[in-house]
Amino acid sequence: MALMVMVAIPEKEAKDMAFFLLEKKLCACVNIVKGAESFFWWKGKIDEAKESLLFIKTKESLFGRIREAIKGKHSYTVPEIIAFKMDESNKEYIEWLNLACASSL
Repeated sequence: MALMVMVAIPEKEAKDMAFFLLEKKLCACVNIVKGAESFFWWKGKIDEAKESLLFIKTKESLFGRIREAIKGKHSYTVPEIIAFKMDESNKEYIEWLNLACASSL
């Protein structure tokens, strides 16, 4: 099963995280969407941050490894790491994704 993992990250860290995950063969593709304004509760008050969103395409079997890699490199104490199963997707894209991640197992 393919997954899309969404991660909010400080803009200045986004590209480094993308290349870090790709070089480790933990994913097939990372999209960076810049300019997200995030508003959230943190330590009892409403806080805000300018972030980028990473959309990371990977295999479900790699999720544990990708989660730990992100947590180890991310500057946030509690990074947002949300995974979505890609139930309905372009078959050829999923085949490519599986091949791109194949050497990591």
